[in-house]
Amino acid sequence: MPLTVHQFPCLSDNYGFLVRDEASGKVATIDTPDAEAILAELDKLGWGLDLILNTHWHPDHAGGNEALKKATGASITGPAEVTRIAPLDRVVRGGDVVLLGETRFSVIDAGGHTLGHIAYHDAADGVAFVGDTLFALGCGRLFEGTAEQMWESLSRVTALPDDTVVYCAHEYTASNARFALSVDEDPALKARAKAVFAARERGEATVPTTIGAEKATNPFLRAPLLRPDAPTPAQAFAEIRAAKDSFKG
Repeated sequence: MPLTVHQFPCLSDNYGFLVRDEASGKVATIDTPDAEAILAELDKLGWGLDLILNTHWHPDHAGGNEALKKATGASITGPAEVTRIAPLDRVVRGGDVVLLGETRFSVIDAGGHTLGHIAYHDAADGVAFVGDTLFALGCGRLFEGTAEQMWESLSRVTALPDDTVVYCAHEYTASNARFALSVDEDPALKARAKAVFAARERGEATVPTTIGAEKATNPFLRAPLLRPDAPTPAQAFAEIRAAKDSFKG
């Protein structure tokens, strides 16, 4: 039986994700940006909470851990770095497997935004939860890791099948599109950006995306094509990331 994903906005630009393994009825939250909002969504859905899956330690991803554990008794799983702000019941790293009922999440090393950032991939249902590593038309800022580390992480994530549905944690797509158009004139990007701007005008979410869509239009993934004189793909990525960091559009 499939995994049900319930997405909802919270904080200023985060998305919360509640996932339910339909075979067992077990429920997890991917990160804990806003404990009160998550509890309200659980109540609306009539779901309990069994598991918290953290992608990294930032407060808008793990700040609700303790309140949710106290309210629901859920077990907390995540990378070791989360212990900076909250205890974990299980520490995981790339290559590990997490079970939610009959749903199997493979853990992917996705460091760069933070050193220990991870992603969760459910191959059977074709979905991935990538936190702040990959965004629709963007990628996470390098707060702790290097460009080389982030490029390797993005390469691991985008090695997933093109039809993988990617749930990223923020609604940044319109601003990402404006930057993308400043460095890339590809017709597919222009068409996608137009659709993104229209969707946001209507108040619609632009998350989730797919691996295929990002490989085709995301300037960070297309960096080696956009910066062909760079000595390595990672250096090409570093140049695009630096341009985004200083972009004022």
